[in-house]
Amino acid sequence: MNTGKKLGAGVLLAAMAMSAVGCGSNDNNKTDASSPAATGGASTKAAETAPAKTKKVKITYSMWGSAEEGSVTQKIADKFNASQDKIEVEVVAIPWENYMTKLNTQATGNQLPDTGMLKEDGVIQWSSDGMLNDVSSMYEGSDSKPLDSLAYKYQGKTVAYAAANEVLLLYYNKDMFDKAGVAYPPSALDKAWTWDEFVAAAKKLTNDKKGKHPGEDGFDKDGIVQYGASVENLPWQLETWTLSNGGGFYSADGTEVKIGEDASAEAIQRVADLYLKDHVAPLSVGQTDDGIQRTIIAGTVAMATNGAWNVGTSLNTAKEGGLKYGVAVLPYMKDKVTLNTGGANVVFSQTKHPAEAMEWLKWYNSEENNWGLISSGIWMPTLEKWYKDETLTHKWVDNPNFPPYEEYKSAVVDYAQSSAARPASWFYTNHTTDFNTLLGSILGDVWTGKTTAKDAIAKNLDALKAAHTGSK
Repeated sequence: MNTGKKLGAGVLLAAMAMSAVGCGSNDNNKTDASSPAATGGASTKAAETAPAKTKKVKITYSMWGSAEEGSVTQKIADKFNASQDKIEVEVVAIPWENYMTKLNTQATGNQLPDTGMLKEDGVIQWSSDGMLNDVSSMYEGSDSKPLDSLAYKYQGKTVAYAAANEVLLLYYNKDMFDKAGVAYPPSALDKAWTWDEFVAAAKKLTNDKKGKHPGEDGFDKDGIVQYGASVENLPWQLETWTLSNGGGFYSADGTEVKIGEDASAEAIQRVADLYLKDHVAPLSVGQTDDGIQRTIIAGTVAMATNGAWNVGTSLNTAKEGGLKYGVAVLPYMKDKVTLNTGGANVVFSQTKHPAEAMEWLKWYNSEENNWGLISSGIWMPTLEKWYKDETLTHKWVDNPNFPPYEEYKSAVVDYAQSSAARPASWFYTNHTTDFNTLLGSILGDVWTGKTTAKDAIAKNLDALKAAHTGSK
């Protein structure tokens, strides 16, 4: 997922190649009985009166990536093209660095592709500019539809569905917990740790060079060799804790900024205090999306928060190298909350073929056609049935790439469809790029203790409100 770094086409080439193997034909799209192929040895007169075979509608699908990555995706599209006689998809790959610039140029010239990928934080803005189609009808008549939390909505209409589901989790090093004699964090939502319980466990797991823990006489905060916890403080992930504490970044409909409320500032300060006062977390200034690599995989931190995609992008390799890790639900302050996200596939409003574009996306987004990404742990399924049908859940999770089935099912599968799972604000709020960028800059001095979250936000609240409205 593109959650602050390029995790779209770029890192998924090998997995996409695997997913191509799983592409099958669409039984709902069969050769028209009146076509020449179906009539075979009919008489000349019959052939003259039979309707001609309908020419395929050609649509283009844009993606960010190299030419090679585009070629892999085209092979997947070719499976779709061969499965029915109505639609032919051409894949257009555009380098990540130029992707949005290219789309903006095409939009100005009324030359946008029919459908394509779009960054999470650009969907609502493009919708507000009238550049995206309503796709609410995409799954009408289907046996399953995406989870509600995966729908991008603008003015009450669904304008995109996430291509994958990703929730925020708590990862932990089982060996460190065993050595410290601390019980593993719970995988069941109804047993989730409170924030205070989380901090208490983190203190038991934090050691200085002499083996002392925070709060003990002689503990050396400057000589810590193992930290108990790390909470990812990228701005978009911080929204989790503001919501959990009864605040948030925005109002429920995304129209008003709420980050100035005491509950929101208090939640962010609690995250900062893991380093500043509790001495259980390493310093992080919220600028890089490599938290699991810097913590759990580096062997310096006992538990850390981050997204589900880490199972496939980094933890599988670390597991092969001997890392024994587990997954758990997030701790909570007042309310139990996790955020979900997922990059969007959209239908551009300039297309003359919206129905055909939706048919392609529905096929392309199906789990069977992205199986390499799902089975590796990079993506989570989007359709409800993969979370509710135990046979499908076993097919997804019961493989060596994942932690034990019951643990992962409880901490991830059940968690993702629970009331705790809420869409990240870019599913319903405009201008989140500018807002999050400014917020990250504002909070820089909070992480180092030069100012408090309350003061930093209060001094810059007008600027944050302006960023939310798109004002400069």
